[in-house]
Amino acid sequence: MKILIFNWQDIRNPQAGGAEVHLHQIFSRIARMGHSVTLFCSSFPGGKNEETVDGIRIIREGGRTLFNLHVPLRYLRQFRKEAFDIVVDDFNKVPFFTPLFVRKPLWYIVHHLFGTSIFREVNPLIGLPFYLVEHAGIVAARIFHIPLMVVSPSTRDEMLGLGFPPDRLEIVYNCVDHDLHRPDPSQRSTTPVIASFGRLKKYKSVDHLLRAVALLKNRIPGLKVLVIGEGDYRPSLEALSRELQISDMVQFTGFVDEHEKVRLLQESWFAVNTSPKEGWGLTVIESNACGTPVLASNVPGLRDAINDGETGMLYEYGNISQLAEKIAVLVQNQTLRLKLAEQAYTWSRKFDWDLTAEKALGLLENRVKKSESRRP
Repeated sequence: MKILIFNWQDIRNPQAGGAEVHLHQIFSRIARMGHSVTLFCSSFPGGKNEETVDGIRIIREGGRTLFNLHVPLRYLRQFRKEAFDIVVDDFNKVPFFTPLFVRKPLWYIVHHLFGTSIFREVNPLIGLPFYLVEHAGIVAARIFHIPLMVVSPSTRDEMLGLGFPPDRLEIVYNCVDHDLHRPDPSQRSTTPVIASFGRLKKYKSVDHLLRAVALLKNRIPGLKVLVIGEGDYRPSLEALSRELQISDMVQFTGFVDEHEKVRLLQESWFAVNTSPKEGWGLTVIESNACGTPVLASNVPGLRDAINDGETGMLYEYGNISQLAEKIAVLVQNQTLRLKLAEQAYTWSRKFDWDLTAEKALGLLENRVKKSESRRP
């Protein structure tokens, strides 16, 4: 098959996150199976206009701000002439409205909807247009009967609530590269280290972790917090750590490559995810694969990735005192922590990119076959 993908970013973009990992891991494997994969995405400073990465032909154009306007123009000018068999739209906040101009079989990938979480990131006047346009994109998918790949039961339930029939929803999980993410007990710190990793955006609520740590600074001597990742909210988080007088306890690593990320996860006693909503919780499974359990907010996506009390722990989102108490429990109860770590690693082994890629390919092939059978 010839597959065309639209996504805001590619795996080499400094802003890449879980959606880009999911896309790259699946479609690089599909490319290795002999299929042609082209990804059209936004450009970024220092990025090439076109290159091939792990078998995926990547074309970059337009920059992050206006990329959605380039999608229909480039498709109508070029891509519709290239005889693609299917188009994959990786839906993320600001939609491309592909059903309005793509006449090839379409398939959406949906991690989760930003929904009202946008109002945690920006003020209502700015957030409302994003909220409305995201909703309009989903409505268009429903009206045009576009099938969806979703990454968790929570996202599937969200789509069912918006009127999608069950037969148009398929769960295609986020998984983990077990060759890279693996336990190494020799790296584990002898003193308490906890990690938070991901893009540093306001809505991710990493400030909750800092406030919880401030409550513990006199209870847990030597506690160290690794904030792994980069984003526009980093200066605010650094200012807050100074305000809370915990700067000596918190290390902001900035962007790190995959190997350094794994080393930091292997070093940490456990990780913490304070997000109000996720599509699945890729960071959870990556941590688990390193033998590191996760304490996370009990919200859609994260509750799918964690079996509370078995592979990790959940707390009530926004409850800073409860978060602090559960951090204290995990730091002070080594028996519990080691039990969770062992079970988290076993849990992570269930999520294999090879199996996920085979499932995704089968779904795409069936979509193409059904479309061809309807042709006169």
